[in-house]
Amino acid sequence: MANQETPVEDDLSPDAEALAGAEEMPDHDPDQLLLDLQDAKAKADEHWNQCLRLQAEMDNLRKRSERDLANAHKFALEKFAEGLLPVLDSLEMGLSHGKEEGAELAKLLEGTELTLKQLSQVMSKFGVQAIDPVGQPFNPEFHEAMVMQPAPEGMDSNTVMTVFQKGYTLNGRLVRPAKVIVAQ
Repeated sequence: MANQETPVEDDLSPDAEALAGAEEMPDHDPDQLLLDLQDAKAKADEHWNQCLRLQAEMDNLRKRSERDLANAHKFALEKFAEGLLPVLDSLEMGLSHGKEEGAELAKLLEGTELTLKQLSQVMSKFGVQAIDPVGQPFNPEFHEAMVMQPAPEGMDSNTVMTVFQKGYTLNGRLVRPAKVIVAQ
């Protein structure tokens, strides 16, 4: 048999295939390519303008949020202050009546008690609660022991005997511990 040579297929690389395909593609109209380029440029410009508008909007939102937060901090106590104004008015009225000649101590005490009740109501309304732990077990989280004294008969040790100064919490968070005498 005669030795027949089989044709060897050329292995074309991807780049070579692309070039081979390009030779087979019809030429594009330069006017169409220019129109496509202008269309793509118009879309890119539109997207760029949208991006700039969004950045400006985000910047305005950030500034507005900062301003709102600053105002919230600045005026956070406005309602609390409004609640305290009647208490202040009562104290001023009581003081002016106390300076009058012939002022009765009983009436001054009564007015002071009513003003204190009014103040307590305002404080409670805004989440300020008094800590008055007489007879309760000593709690170092809410009480500050000033003195320890021997426990009287019938009282357990480590119990609050006397309160020098009430403590206060604001919405459950300690503002000032109660200063107390604790039974030993």
